[in-house]
Amino acid sequence: MVASPPPVQRVPLKRFAHLKRRLPVPLTVLVTALLALTVGAPRPADAQGRLPKGFERRIGVWLTNSPSPLYYDAKRIETAVAQLDAAGFNTLYPNVWSRGATFHRSRWAPLEPALARSNLGLDPICRFTKAAHRRGMQVIPWFEYGLMEPGDAEVVQKNPEWVLRRADGSALYAMHGANLKTSPLKDLRVWLNPAHPGVRARFIGLISEIVQRCGVDGIQLDDHFAWPVELGYDPYTRALYLADTGREPPANFNDRYWMKWRRQQLTGLLRELRGTLREVGGPRRTVISLSPGPFRFAYNHWLQDWELWALGELVDDLIVQNYAYSVKGFERDLDQPALVKARRWGMPVEIGILSGFGGRTPDMATLAQKVRLSAARGHGVIFFYWEGLWGQHAGPEGAAFRQAAFRRLNKEVFGSR
Repeated sequence: MVASPPPVQRVPLKRFAHLKRRLPVPLTVLVTALLALTVGAPRPADAQGRLPKGFERRIGVWLTNSPSPLYYDAKRIETAVAQLDAAGFNTLYPNVWSRGATFHRSRWAPLEPALARSNLGLDPICRFTKAAHRRGMQVIPWFEYGLMEPGDAEVVQKNPEWVLRRADGSALYAMHGANLKTSPLKDLRVWLNPAHPGVRARFIGLISEIVQRCGVDGIQLDDHFAWPVELGYDPYTRALYLADTGREPPANFNDRYWMKWRRQQLTGLLRELRGTLREVGGPRRTVISLSPGPFRFAYNHWLQDWELWALGELVDDLIVQNYAYSVKGFERDLDQPALVKARRWGMPVEIGILSGFGGRTPDMATLAQKVRLSAARGHGVIFFYWEGLWGQHAGPEGAAFRQAAFRRLNKEVFGSR
């Protein structure tokens, strides 16, 4: 017997997006195309994802603790924000939720172990926010892991009914180089069920507390805010689907109606989050940023319908990751149909660009080409990640050269000071 989920606050889907919700999935592409033609002129940025004062587009960077010492030292944080401001950046996306832990004391999740050992009182997200706001920059904390948890996380052990499962009952994923057979449980991942009321309360609670504590400008979800398409055969989801439709879930996890139903549960969580942020975010609209992969992959593999979410104003700021290494591949991905349509939707759309990570650090000439290609299509740019700009992954060009080069590039392309 499945418990009935509690009623949620319904935030209307705008821009006619409710029509898509009622149509068979194959027709949503046609409807989206028609809507893109009928939507009026873009609204002012403040109506959706307000931009930093004096800027027409976002120039941002993801900041994270791994691998980086940035989060564990107050002077490093202050220096990083000052350098980014001087180089013309206007938005910071610091990681706040990763590997089952957060970077502040939370009622919903444990504190990140290295931060707990090094400096309990540092509070890096609030510190980033204060340093950025003094300089007119914005801070949008990044909930990197979304609904994904380490296999050995306490919340998973205490609430096994919250975990999404495959038809064979398995739940574990090997991500980022892990191996299902040989990796320890802590290095494997599971997904929590976005349809479960307990999962929803915890997820929204994690986000609400950082918005209230630090006065941030928004929050960001990425490709881990998802429902992997092969999942949904756990007892809770089976019972909920049966109650809604009168049928058992089909064995084919790519069944279009079954995909649509699960996508609607994910959309419902995003809608509930929007309603809560209206209540806790203060008088200004709290930006909801999303950083998905290309649309077809995002929908077919993760059930992320970011076209619907953007048209429905459930997302204010869209950052589409484009980590193609070659300039030719990068330019080709800029012209994917969904991204072309997104330019007409009257919301900020940025391109996520790899600045450097591990052994992959593009030189500045390559990065400059990618930035100019993005800007020519009306997009801002967000770099992954801080240490790849001019930090430990700056490559053979070195920190001083790259820092000066980014300053010149941002000024020439975006007019930043």
